Amino acid sequence: MGRIRHLLLLLTCLAMAVPPAAVYSDAVAQERVQRRSVLDFLFGGFRRRPQAQQQPQLQQRPQPRRSQARNEKPKPKARAPQVAAPVVPLAVEKLADARKVLVVGDFVASGIGDGLTEAFAQMPGVTIDARANGSSGLVRQDYFNWERELPAMIDEVKPAVVVFSVGANDRQMMTTGGVKEKFRSDAWTEEYERRVSKLAADVRAKDVPLLWVGMPAFQTASMTADMSAFNTVYRASVEKAGGTFVDIWDGFVDEDGKYVVTGSDINGQQVRLRGSDGVSMTKAGKRKLAFYVEKDIRRILGDAMTIDGQPQGGEAVSDQLVTAPADPADILKTQPISLTDPTLDGGLVLLGGAEPDRASGRSPRDRMVEKGEFAEAPAGRVDDFRLNKLRPAIAPTGASAKTGLTNGR
Repeated sequence: MGRIRHLLLLLTCLAMAVPPAAVYSDAVAQERVQRRSVLDFLFGGFRRRPQAQQQPQLQQRPQPRRSQARNEKPKPKARAPQVAAPVVPLAVEKLADARKVLVVGDFVASGIGDGLTEAFAQMPGVTIDARANGSSGLVRQDYFNWERELPAMIDEVKPAVVVFSVGANDRQMMTTGGVKEKFRSDAWTEEYERRVSKLAADVRAKDVPLLWVGMPAFQTASMTADMSAFNTVYRASVEKAGGTFVDIWDGFVDEDGKYVVTGSDINGQQVRLRGSDGVSMTKAGKRKLAFYVEKDIRRILGDAMTIDGQPQGGEAVSDQLVTAPADPADILKTQPISLTDPTLDGGLVLLGGAEPDRASGRSPRDRMVEKGEFAEAPAGRVDDFRLNKLRPAIAPTGASAKTGLTNGR
């Protein structure tokens, strides 16, 4: 008995000394391992099983998209429509003896120069020479003196036409004779008119045609009123000196004479003509400025824009102007017709018409009220109830009478 107790005590100690089962990896832990018991130690029936080999985890293949599963090709991304750039005609090479147009003045004249350059780009016989000073005018001669600079420019360029435009920078005090005069005072206006007349006379003294372009309307009402007054001075002084005043006012105002931002371009399309500052011009506005001057330049230059009588880049001047016959024998002479003698050919009525009835001087209303007479309705009108006297009604007889009675029923 003692030996048996010692043996059981030994087995109990051995069972307590056995370490717990080791922690296997995740792959091996998935398989349950059988633990050893006391009977396995006593009778030797325990066999250690080999550790299960860790199976490699299978990588999941990405599942195809629905479009690929259905054998559908992915749709290409929509591209924004490409707008074709406008075709700009290339400027032709100018002739060596091309007629020059000198454009001078302030920033308005600079816009005219840009527009004229575009207008005559396809004409080899005309070249545009723009020499404008954007901040210049006729008031601040200490900054830029056009009376001194313009004659020198004409001698240098030898232009066929001079295009001049100033005024937008002249709304300020003027110094004359050492005295500062307020804007639009009597002394200021008198001196300003003198400077305009002097400049126009100096250009005409060079025997060069002068095209003085007036000022357009501006955004502020006060500036628009001043530009209108300036245009009156320019027109009177320039035409007196023998120049031509080009009025552009109506092209940049509405029907009421007010400043507009958008308007018709040279093709009649509604476009933006003025800048956001209410003073400057857009590209379309500059081209419209030049449109008014272009007509006079064509008239002055004549055949300079044609080669061998063929127009280059524009219409021939002869197609735009109505000229008098060169030979007096080509003038057709007709007998004068008096406005008070319509019976010159003996006719009194129009072809196919009837002679109108002579009026008694009484209106239909007067005839109805005074005498009870009603005006006769024109023949064929719906209110013409007169009987046809030329075709008197005849009573139907025979079969026709029976048919008429049947229809009457």
